Amino acid sequence: MLGIVEVGPRDGLQNERALLDTDAKVELIRLALAAGARRIEAVSFVRPDAVPAMADAEAVMERVPRSPGVSFIGLVLNPRGYRRAVAAGIDEVNVVVPASDGFAKANQNSTTAALTAVAEEVVAEASTAGLFTTVTVATAFGCPFDGEVDPARVFAIAERAARAGAREIAVADTIGVGVPTQVRELLEGVRSAAPGVATRAHFHNTRNTGYANAVTAYEWGVGSLDSSFGGIGGCPFAPNATGNIATEDLVALLDRMGVDTGLDLGALLPIADLLSELLDYRVPALLPRAGAFGGARRT
Repeated sequence: MLGIVEVGPRDGLQNERALLDTDAKVELIRLALAAGARRIEAVSFVRPDAVPAMADAEAVMERVPRSPGVSFIGLVLNPRGYRRAVAAGIDEVNVVVPASDGFAKANQNSTTAALTAVAEEVVAEASTAGLFTTVTVATAFGCPFDGEVDPARVFAIAERAARAGAREIAVADTIGVGVPTQVRELLEGVRSAAPGVATRAHFHNTRNTGYANAVTAYEWGVGSLDSSFGGIGGCPFAPNATGNIATEDLVALLDRMGVDTGLDLGALLPIADLLSELLDYRVPALLPRAGAFGGARRT
């Protein structure tokens, strides 16, 4: 089974103009769970003035439905965020390190080197506590400020994260410029830099390459793929960074390829309608417009 990490509650909602209340966020998470989601990036523990959509992280975590086999992920940027996540009862932490200095400056007023050191500190503390930790390498495929990113920078972050105790390394196409050749190159390099560590990939569909990249990552053998219900979201610190690949569209694609994701398309489809109502625009996912087709095609 290919793991799908539902990031809509965090990466999806953080870049939307409409600020949803806690009730709405918890309901969206409940619907994702009912559709079969088992790893959900529910919140981020960042400064509320920087990302207002995540200001109620603790309140959301207090109310999410808990059940065996379900893991809630919180994004953190530093030890302060990590401590908040632990206090809120998070199951996993995701520490983000930009591979480009331009984005590190815009996002956290720092540098890649400094933020890698911060991630090492967080990962080491989480590892000691027995908490599953992912390090996501942002702008791995390209940066809105620095342009092309040297893959060696991605691999160096992965190597240091693995040494610190990270259980998973994710490569993220923060601005949607990646192509399949990069996917293979980066995942191969991460595997060499961090042998034995699980891999994950995060794609945006800004330039209509997100699904091609997702299929390439699957065929390469990636452990998990991120997606967002309705295809909503993006990064508030990256100019013109539109939505994530849509969970519904990704699952429909994989179903037709005969790939088991554990997610139920019929249960996923109503989430997009609710999101469109809550956000006051028609969300980007295409499957809710076209409808599901037949069933999985076995090849």
